[in-house]
Amino acid sequence: MVRWLSAKLGPTVTSRCIARNLLRLLTSCYVGHQRHQFFSTMEENSPLNVKRPVCGDQVSKPVLDCLMHMAHLYGEPFLTYQYLPYISYLVAPSSGCRLNSRKEAGLLAAVTLTQKIIIYLSDTTLMDILPKINQDVLLPVLSFLTSTTIGFPSGPQARVALCVKCSSLISLICLRIGREMVQQHLSDALRIFFSNFTVLQDIHKQGLVAEAQNSVESSVQSVMCSDGRTLPVDLTLIEELEKVFNAEMAYATFIPFSCLIGDAQLVPNHDLLWRLTMVYQEAVIPKETDSRTQPFEYGGRIGVPAHSSEEDSQSGTFGGFMVGNRIQVPKDTQPPASRSSCRSPVVENFHCDENTFKQDLQKSAHGLCGNWLAYWQYEIGVSQQEPHFYFHQIKLQSFVGHSGAIKCVKPLSGEDFFLSGSKDKTVRLWPLYNYGDGTREMAPRLTYAEHKKTVFYVGQLESVQQIVSCDGGVCIWDQYTGKTIRTYEAGDTKVPITAVATMPPPYCSVTFGSSDSILRFIDPRKPGLQHEFKLASNVNAGLIRYLAVSPNGRSVVAGYSSGFIILLDTRTGLVLRGWPAHEGDILQMKAADGNLIVSSSSDHSLTVWKELEQKPLHQFKSNSDPIHALDLYGSEIITGNVANKIGIYSLLDSSSQPNSTTKLSSENFKGTLTNLAVLPTKRLLLLGSDNGVVRLLA
Repeated sequence: MVRWLSAKLGPTVTSRCIARNLLRLLTSCYVGHQRHQFFSTMEENSPLNVKRPVCGDQVSKPVLDCLMHMAHLYGEPFLTYQYLPYISYLVAPSSGCRLNSRKEAGLLAAVTLTQKIIIYLSDTTLMDILPKINQDVLLPVLSFLTSTTIGFPSGPQARVALCVKCSSLISLICLRIGREMVQQHLSDALRIFFSNFTVLQDIHKQGLVAEAQNSVESSVQSVMCSDGRTLPVDLTLIEELEKVFNAEMAYATFIPFSCLIGDAQLVPNHDLLWRLTMVYQEAVIPKETDSRTQPFEYGGRIGVPAHSSEEDSQSGTFGGFMVGNRIQVPKDTQPPASRSSCRSPVVENFHCDENTFKQDLQKSAHGLCGNWLAYWQYEIGVSQQEPHFYFHQIKLQSFVGHSGAIKCVKPLSGEDFFLSGSKDKTVRLWPLYNYGDGTREMAPRLTYAEHKKTVFYVGQLESVQQIVSCDGGVCIWDQYTGKTIRTYEAGDTKVPITAVATMPPPYCSVTFGSSDSILRFIDPRKPGLQHEFKLASNVNAGLIRYLAVSPNGRSVVAGYSSGFIILLDTRTGLVLRGWPAHEGDILQMKAADGNLIVSSSSDHSLTVWKELEQKPLHQFKSNSDPIHALDLYGSEIITGNVANKIGIYSLLDSSSQPNSTTKLSSENFKGTLTNLAVLPTKRLLLLGSDNGVVRLLA
């Protein structure tokens, strides 16, 4: 479901509503002591493997799969502009002196997600953001991992799990960037990672003893380290540190790095680590009688004695040698048991399955680039609850196909398609998925060509997923196949239909008004008329120009060519109110929540009314051109006029001036603006022009 929604909703809504929540959910996958336990293996005494997963990895797998699916769908920016900043937030130093269980889980989630990101980054992008990864992710995580004053709430097991994951992550980066780049970028991280093995030795040399957790007196003491530093150590954490930075951990972490980077001099305390490695190996791994297969140390490098002069060039890193930034393993048909046991499992895993350390993101037609990328980068930084509509005039898509002026534009309920009616007597259905860099011209998905005149209205009956369009007669048709379901023609040609509106769900009615001032209702599921109401019997109001239905479907508002407005109760059929609202022709109307009505007129006024109140709530006057196109976004009115100006007014503010006014540039919008529609969830604008082109702008 998440994968389907992420493709349907588009990049901005997916980032705001799905990816953000999945990133938060990722932390929950590692909360609790049980989630930090390693999966049990067949051999109880098998060496610790830096690729061995914890229970939280199994829980987080579907979450990570969905996050990576979004990256495949919309491209690398998801990894670098959304996921990485969130990881930086997760690992940022906490304000208190101790970790809580949520922060502890966040560290494990951050390292796991970073490893996934590294796999899918291109070489160029990885090298560009490597300093940021090092500074904002690796070093903060290592500061918690190697801290001698901050304890983990779940005890040693959580620190062991984090240590193993960090080792795997740094190994992965080493594989990707090669030995020279490791020396340049990761020397500090490697030094900090292995420093605690030396710190523990210094603690033991100074005779400090672990204290109980409930000790009343201050248990923090200073330790003079062998490298000259003075380090504060919480004595209650000594036991935890001993369980983590022991000989087994040295064996599991130091051997992979020795195999990957070759030169152990990058790690200042490599002699100590090597001794710990040998202690663990002698204690756990059975000794072979043939001493030729035993590892040795020479000049700070780790190797295996050669069996022949031919093999000598291929020894020195536990059976592997470096070719550029690639590990080459000799092709032994039957490698000695001790040599295979010394070779690091992580190296074998990475070498045997290359996909584990480098995969390419699939090229998708929906990948973010150009204007789409610029808009998306801005949008993910805006709060999800942002109440205001901001128009930046970023051109995202053009929809070309109509040969006449656009008379109406209507987004479908899911905002993944929209309809347009034109002077060319057709209605077209267009996809709203992102393509290209903002210059792409889209073709219609479906064209309905059963009309005989200019189509001036198009709408959707959401409850039955059908389309209603009008050219003087009403056509109801299927939005998936384009097949006509029902038509309604005015019986008398002297009273053509002049305005149409669809009822909101769960209602299934269509209402239309004609020049005889009669409001009629039809239901596409039933033959004939449902209702017929005479609106203005004693008033010469003129033609019904526009109809608007309240969001709850309880009232219909009719605007006349004389500027008169009549309010009808749909439940009783009674006229609730009629009043002269404007001095000119009604151009457009919208009904909003809270029993509000917004109307614009040729007298250059834009007015907000409360249904049953005599005076208008707000009235705005346009000095230049009347507002002939408007739509609502929350508590704001988005307007357009023939001068190609987009205005934003407040429904609640009594100020006579718009919040903002933007003149459309000829580069982004050619022709004269004829109609507009707001995509409220995606915060985008559809603008129709007199040249038959609809454009999507942000």
